[in-house]
Amino acid sequence: MEYTAVIKKSPDGWYLAQCEQVPGAVTQGKTPEEAVQNLKEAIQLVLDAERAHGINRQEDETLLRRELIVV
Repeated sequence: MEYTAVIKKSPDGWYLAQCEQVPGAVTQGKTPEEAVQNLKEAIQLVLDAERAHGINRQEDETLLRRELIVV
């Protein structure tokens, strides 16, 4: 599964990133690239937390093999 990163520049100059396919995966960075890298980590943390609570998504196996699409 491909995940979509939504990147927006905030008025204070930071880049806000979120992934709507993984609720709770929200972060920021000083550059768009940093925001995407931070978002990849946030997605993994959310999926790890879900797994710890007995929730397993079938697509989490391929998460790190796919790049986020920045729109």
